[in-house]
Amino acid sequence: MVIVTVREEQAIRQMTERLVENYTETYSPEHIESAVGAARRKFEGRPVRQFVPILIERLVRRELEKVVEEAEAAAVALEKAAQPTEAKTFALPDLRRLWSANKRATLGVAAAVVVLVLAVVLVVREPVSQPPVAAPAPAAAPTVVRGVVGSEKMAFFQDPKVIDALARNGVRVEVEPAGSRQIATSIDLSKYDFAFPSSEQAAERIQRQNNVSAKYTPFSSPMAIATFTPIADLLAKAGAVRPGPVSTLDLRRYLDLVRTGKRWDELPDNTAYPVRKNILISTTDPRSSNSAAMYLAAASYVANGNTIVQGQAAEQTVLPALARLFVGQGYTENTTEGPFNNYLATGMGPTPLVWIYEAQYVEATVRGQVKPEMTLLYPSPTVLSRHTLVPFGATGDRLGRLLSTDPELQRLAAEHGFRANDAAQFAKVTAERNVPVPTDLIDVVATPTYDTLEHLLDGVTQSYN
Repeated sequence: MVIVTVREEQAIRQMTERLVENYTETYSPEHIESAVGAARRKFEGRPVRQFVPILIERLVRRELEKVVEEAEAAAVALEKAAQPTEAKTFALPDLRRLWSANKRATLGVAAAVVVLVLAVVLVVREPVSQPPVAAPAPAAAPTVVRGVVGSEKMAFFQDPKVIDALARNGVRVEVEPAGSRQIATSIDLSKYDFAFPSSEQAAERIQRQNNVSAKYTPFSSPMAIATFTPIADLLAKAGAVRPGPVSTLDLRRYLDLVRTGKRWDELPDNTAYPVRKNILISTTDPRSSNSAAMYLAAASYVANGNTIVQGQAAEQTVLPALARLFVGQGYTENTTEGPFNNYLATGMGPTPLVWIYEAQYVEATVRGQVKPEMTLLYPSPTVLSRHTLVPFGATGDRLGRLLSTDPELQRLAAEHGFRANDAAQFAKVTAERNVPVPTDLIDVVATPTYDTLEHLLDGVTQSYN
């Protein structure tokens, strides 16, 4: 619990600094810190802490933007009221409430409102009689769709813009996070309308177990490695990284370094990271997480002579090399949020190399969390994680179609770093943020079948004992 608390404190502190920087023109640091404290108190005593910093940030951003949006809406209403052809009966906003929320945030808007009020007084005429307007019919209650999703998609489903886009389509989604392998193997799916793991292999098993033929793949993400420029430079000197506009990690050379037990302090000319521990990529737990299974899939292809592993003989041949990639790490977490948040918060000391979804790095860049010394590597070869939704009825099917075809939801998926079906959306986001990602994925290999992947994962699991 101490480790979790330290990480949470670090994440909240960094999030607060980011909010102060983002809203420095409109809110005082004291006001923002107070809002963070109020939001944080709502989660006191909750046993699951992993997503608390993300939830706090969502609540605070929504609160900070609320007052300004209301003031701007009031200004628009006054402008409309100033038109001479319309009736002049309108309600002024409660300027005292807007002013009390934050004086700096509303000073400019309030001044504009005063000017508009004076203009209205000067041009006002006799009200134009209007026929009575019938009250609008009450909106139909949205359809609630419940699902279990890979943890890397929680931020997407908790995004207020995503929630609003779904609501406009008459849908409200309630999701719970889990490791993708857990979703496919150990979670009771009978209480959900859909399952949304991070791979088509896990989705395939869910389909077979539940006798479902339908599936949707609204977006995907290649696997990548989050690291730091000094680490990438060290590995380049060791012949494991090929520098370029989009740098790559040669998995064959990397497996050689792991096989020989090479330590960081044994690399030549290493003054940046002379640490006496083995060169290893940090991953999640292969017994529960899809991202670790994707790591194993890419490594197994290279260990098997650049060939997809098939059959028991090939499985037994590659298992020793694969086991070394995991058992030497020590404790590993169940979801990619854990190691990646640690990477963002603590630097290269404990986590010089982290196996992640490309989408996580892109999303963190969009949110301003990536520091200048951080960089992204692509394993060569890499594998593509196709986020696949399996519906269990009409409501889940409706959500799958919306996520796959609705332009607004596809755009928002790209903002969260996913490669949407509409490739232009992802290209636009990464170009605007100068994220060094490949436009076209070339060095991508297929993963083994679900059964073969399960055999390899079971073999690695046994090596822990």
